[in-house]
Amino acid sequence: MMILSVIFSVLSLFLFFCQLFTLTKGGRFYLTGIFQILAGLCVMSGAAIFTVRHTDWHEASENTSYGFAYILAWLAFPLALASGIIYVILRKRE
Repeated sequence: MMILSVIFSVLSLFLFFCQLFTLTKGGRFYLTGIFQILAGLCVMSGAAIFTVRHTDWHEASENTSYGFAYILAWLAFPLALASGIIYVILRKRE
């Protein structure tokens, strides 16, 4: 899911640059926003799956932690979602 999220984010970036040069004045970046929202949803589902399955992959002990990548994933989820919503609302100006 995290790999899909990275792919959707990169596609969103490339689509943004393509739409930046081809979109008419006043148009909205719908396709870019959709791919960014999909990236956010993939991050959320990947982090949620890891949360649920963590005890199956590692034995429970006192000093077991999720790690910094887990925290970054949960921080990336709302940021990617907000970015996608902003892309959908954004209009092209001249």
